[in-house]
Amino acid sequence: MSEDLKEEIERLKKKLEEAEKLKQEYLAGWQRARADLINYKKEELERVGDFIKRANENLIFDFLPILDNFDNAEKTISAEKKEIPEIKGFLQIKKQILEFLKKYGVEEIKSVGEKFDPVFHEVVEEIDTDKFETGTIVEEIQKGYKINGRVLRPARVKVAK
Repeated sequence: MSEDLKEEIERLKKKLEEAEKLKQEYLAGWQRARADLINYKKEELERVGDFIKRANENLIFDFLPILDNFDNAEKTISAEKKEIPEIKGFLQIKKQILEFLKKYGVEEIKSVGEKFDPVFHEVVEEIDTDKFETGTIVEEIQKGYKINGRVLRPARVKVAK
């Protein structure tokens, strides 16, 4: 083999090695960019999901006074009147609303007879009584609700002193 041919082969080998090195750099860069894009898409989906959850929570929170009015109206209806078909229909609507809210992770916060918990309850009055242990909830003024385990609105309660 001539010396020129050997030099040309060496030069081509070096060029091939450089091309292989560049290929590896480009491939690694492309893989990083692809992974970054996949991560970005996941994060963006989470953000959109959180946004939708927050929007739903706001909508449900704004709807709670309507549900409160159903509760207040129901409290004024006597047991006999609850058997009247129109009243039964009215109470069925309330039941449907509660089922609808449950589907979206909304649940009532238990209050009466429970121990006061500042996370779930807001005290509006303390009552002197011997019937209940101190710190026990005696009466619920306004129902509280949780959504997906988080407090949406605390229950407003009266507590035994």
